[in-house]
Amino acid sequence: MIKQATLNELDKLAELFDKYRVFYGKTADIEGSRTFLRERIKNEESVIYLAMKDDEIDTLMGFVQLYPIFTSVGLKRQWLLNDLYVEPAYRRKGVGEKLLSKAEELSLQTASAGILLETAHDNTGAQQLYEKYGYNKDKDHFFYFLST
Repeated sequence: MIKQATLNELDKLAELFDKYRVFYGKTADIEGSRTFLRERIKNEESVIYLAMKDDEIDTLMGFVQLYPIFTSVGLKRQWLLNDLYVEPAYRRKGVGEKLLSKAEELSLQTASAGILLETAHDNTGAQQLYEKYGYNKDKDHFFYFLST
């Protein structure tokens, strides 16, 4: 089952989100994760979908978090798929695809231009999933980042 996260699922989501952060080399910080997610949900700054086993909040299999952005040239909203994580026990079982499908549904429902995402060069598992699902690697643009 896929459902949109609310503050009711915050504690379980924070645990899963913290595992995601650790996967990317960050130090575990459950309280920081909880605070960050509470603010995103409370202020409606992102949309988070949860993959749950049989409608059981105790069995979160994964999540996807999307942020609204805009394309000035295209005069439309876009979605930034910033976070996608599936628990190792549920990988290669269709959970990631279901979360991507829900993200696509959001994009279509909001008449957005599409979904943008980035992933690490060495995250080949994620790259294979995205390409299998129809995402195209951008070969026309460079991305820059300014740390402040």
